[in-house]
Amino acid sequence: MRAFRMLLLAVMALVTLPAQADDAAAVARLTHLLSQAQTLTARFSQLTLDGSGTQLQETAGELSLKRPGLFRWHTDAPQEQLLVSNGQKVWLFDPDLNQVTIQTLDQRLTHTPALLLSGDVSKISDNFEISHKEGGSVVDFILKPKAKDSLFDNLRLSFRNGVINDMQLIDGSGQRTNILFLSVKMNQPLDAAQFSFQPPADADVIEE
Repeated sequence: MRAFRMLLLAVMALVTLPAQADDAAAVARLTHLLSQAQTLTARFSQLTLDGSGTQLQETAGELSLKRPGLFRWHTDAPQEQLLVSNGQKVWLFDPDLNQVTIQTLDQRLTHTPALLLSGDVSKISDNFEISHKEGGSVVDFILKPKAKDSLFDNLRLSFRNGVINDMQLIDGSGQRTNILFLSVKMNQPLDAAQFSFQPPADADVIEE
C-alpha cells in the first residue's frame, strides 16, 4: 500500500513560489493549457528528495495520457514498475515481486493528481487554491488542495511555451518529487489497449 501510494504521488504529481491570491485569470489559463492536450506522451526523469534534501530515489521512464482519466506510467529497470488506469481502475504491477495491486480510481483531483493531465479540468478550482507566476516563456502554477485528506500539500505545474515541462509535488513530511518531461508530444493517436492491464497468470493479485 505504501509503495502504491508513493508511486501515485510520483505519477501524479509535484519549489514553492510566493503565494498570490487565487484569481479567475489563473484558473482560466491553467484550464486552457491543460485542456489543449487531449493525449500526451513523453519520456520522464524523476527525482525524489526527503525533507532535508537528501536524494531518496532517481528513476526514468515513459508515460502516456488520454482524456478522460486514462494513463500509463512505466518506470524503467532496475526499479521497474507499471501503473495503468482505464478511468475506473488503477493497476500497479511490480515485475520483481510479480505482484499486481488493483484499486478503484479516486476521481477527486486531490487524490489522483494524474487527473490534472488526463481528467476533467473543469472542476480544478473546486479542488485547489490556484496562483501563478510568469517569467518569459515559462509560467508556473501553484496548486494547494482544499481537501484536508489530500495526498500532497503543494503541487507546482510548470509550462514552457504552452507545453508541460515539469511538475513538483511536496507532501506533508516535506518529501518532494520532481518530474521533468522530455520529448513531449500532444494530441497524437494512442491505442486504447495500452490503458488496460491483464495481470500475468502467475502473479499475486491484491484488490483494495
